Parts: sequence; C-alpha cells; structure tokens
Amino acid sequence: MAKRAPKTDASIARNKKAWHDYFIEEEFEAGLALEGWEVKSLREGRAQLKESYVIIRAGELFLFGAHFSPLPAASSHISPDPTRSRKLLLHTNEISKLIGAVERKGYTLVPLSLYWKKGRAKLRIALAKGKKQHDKRASIRQREWDRDQHRLMKLNR
Repeated sequence: MAKRAPKTDASIARNKKAWHDYFIEEEFEAGLALEGWEVKSLREGRAQLKESYVIIRAGELFLFGAHFSPLPAASSHISPDPTRSRKLLLHTNEISKLIGAVERKGYTLVPLSLYWKKGRAKLRIALAKGKKQHDKRASIRQREWDRDQHRLMKLNR
C-alpha cells in the first residue's frame, strides 16, 4: 500500500471579497496569537474573514472583525469572544514596511486567507488599494471575457 504524502497546507477560510474590492499589491504571511479554543475551532474550519480588516496600533498589527465560532464542548469553562482582536506575528522589518506603506502611501491592509502551515495557523495579508465602482465593473468584464475566451479556445480544439 502506497504511503500518502502528509498534507502541509490546508485552507481554513478565504476572503473572496478582498479580491473584488481591492487591487492587491503585495502579500505577506503572518502568524496569529491565538487562544486554545480558537485553535480548536480553526481545526473544525469555523472561521470567517469576510468583514475583517488589519489595523496598526502602537507599532503592532491586529486582526479585527474576524469571526471564530467557539465550539460548545471546547469552550465550556471560559467565555469566548468570537470577534476579539488578534495580534499578528511578523518580523520587525516587515511590520515597519507595512506601517510605512499604510501611513505614507495610503494603502490598506486586507486579510486574504487563513490556512495551516506545518501545524500552525497562518494569515495571508496584503497591501491593497481600494477599487472604485468603475474599476470593479471593468474587472468583472475582463473576468467574463477571459472565461468566454477560454471556452472558445476549448471548442476550437
């Protein structure tokens, strides 16, 4: 019987709305400072990034608005806060680069996806610029054209 390779990267949650609302410039990988019940709920896939954002406070980055649903069995002895702010763990030079881009160049920090990497929860964040309504329409039009073009190429084979 063949051995299966261990699964190293497993997605927990994605923020699809971020790609629609922002131009993604540069991506970073950040660790999360989590409590025990949060890790257990992430293992069950009970996280949501849709309304979340990253803010800078006192030279540190925090994830706000992410919802980690507590498990009834794992969080009976504490009172969990599903939307508490969670500290992001990055190298100092990455943090200073992000702070400079946000404060000087007007970028926004957006969470893109939450996933497992070597047994640890990681968050992919991005430096992004907001899209205007006409930009959103143009990207939808381009995506539909790409889809039609791919379909036509498939039919011509």
